[in-house]
Amino acid sequence: MTTPLLEVRDVSRWFGGVRALSHLSFEVPHGRMVSIIGPNGAGKTTLFNVITGALAPSSGDVRFEGASISGLRPDQTARLGIGRTFQIVRPFPGLTTLDNVAVAALAKERTRRAARVRAQEILELTRLARFADVEARNLTLARRKRLEVARAVALRPRLILLDEVMAGLNPAEVDQTIQLIGRLRSLGVATVAGIEHVMQAVQKISDWIVVLNFGEKLAEGLPAEVMHQPEVVKAYLGARYADAAVRS
Repeated sequence: MTTPLLEVRDVSRWFGGVRALSHLSFEVPHGRMVSIIGPNGAGKTTLFNVITGALAPSSGDVRFEGASISGLRPDQTARLGIGRTFQIVRPFPGLTTLDNVAVAALAKERTRRAARVRAQEILELTRLARFADVEARNLTLARRKRLEVARAVALRPRLILLDEVMAGLNPAEVDQTIQLIGRLRSLGVATVAGIEHVMQAVQKISDWIVVLNFGEKLAEGLPAEVMHQPEVVKAYLGARYADAAVRS
């Protein structure tokens, strides 16, 4: 039996008296795409912070390639092969797109020249090459989100966590992001995407879906199965729509 790339085992996280995650468990196989969906406040970003080491779990364990990573710092999990993006993008605004990626690439490459060569390759992958000399502050939101992905890819990860990477994008930009995720999969990179509202993307990109609501796992399974479960519909749209889904 193949060991999953990532295992979240019975993880809970409390902030004082507030429970952000409650006994959450799921797995991410090598090279697969798992979407973590749920309304605002469901616990998606907290989960990503626990996986990457920005927060320690209050209980439970996170394992990467069979070994516990609970308690490691973000720089340590990054060196192991876990990259991530952030919901609020924060590139170096005065640096060019190329230099933003090259700075990240220096974590893995031995020289500045190698880092810039690697950065140029990643800009081709993320369709940002023609903006290589544009300062990050002058990029559109969609391109800054792609830059976030590019900087994560520069770490040569085996797993990338995408935190609301499609939020605020128009349909054409969402389609471009879906295509980018497909290119990551073709490289064998496993992906976990935290997604709130872009359900058409969830259907297209996901091998597996985990649904969170108030920090608890509401459902998980194949996209076609999970998206029509009444409790999932209710969490997103309310009881009236859930009842209609059951009747249909």
